Amino acid sequence: MARRNRDDDLLLEEDELTAAFLGDDDLTVPTETNQPQASPTTDEWDEDDTVPGQLAVDVYETREKLVVKARTAGVNKHDLDVSISDNQLTIRGTLSAGLEEGVENYFLQECYWGEFSRTIALPVPVKEEEIEAVLKDGVLTISFGKVKQDTIKKIQVL
Repeated sequence: MARRNRDDDLLLEEDELTAAFLGDDDLTVPTETNQPQASPTTDEWDEDDTVPGQLAVDVYETREKLVVKARTAGVNKHDLDVSISDNQLTIRGTLSAGLEEGVENYFLQECYWGEFSRTIALPVPVKEEEIEAVLKDGVLTISFGKVKQDTIKKIQVL
């Protein structure tokens, strides 16, 4: 993705940078990269979209636990819904920006405000009764006790 210019500095092409932050459906790149791209006006945005945003997560394990971390800066813990069912973790919430009075037009609006949701199939079996969820400094950390897989149970074939 990175390209070298004449000075051998690494540069990310404008359309590649845009593609890194937008899904394929959202990507509209002008044919000439030196032409400015028009920002959508508030009239062009579909304000009735009810598709929740997707939450970015990190999932890792230690010897004893499975840990899921998610950046949830600006979300109140009372606006979070965390649940588990059939070894699938679901995190839902709402990120509210508050109302800005007197705004007539946004020139740039990149921050996501509204509902978000993420469901993750957990990669290892966990003990559903050993779950701890902590929201600290804008990071939601969910820790699960892992089901020990050390012993192999022999199954007799009939």
